Amino acid sequence: MKTAFEAELRLIINRYSRENVSNTPDYLLAEYLLACLEAFEAAVQAREKWYGREMAPPPYHARV
Repeated sequence: MKTAFEAELRLIINRYSRENVSNTPDYLLAEYLLACLEAFEAAVQAREKWYGREMAPPPYHARV
C-alpha cells in the first residue's frame, strides 16, 4: 500500500522532472528512495543496539 509520504515523494520527483535524468518512472524512484531511507533507519537501529543504547521514540509529527 502506498503511503502519503511515498505519494508526496513521487509528486516532488515529478514536479522537478528528476525522472527524466535516468529515464526511470517517478514511482520507481520514489520506491527506491523510500527503500534507502528504510535501510538507513534499520542500520541506525542496529548500531544503537550494538552500542547497547536505546533509541528514544521520535516525536509524534515525525512518524509516518
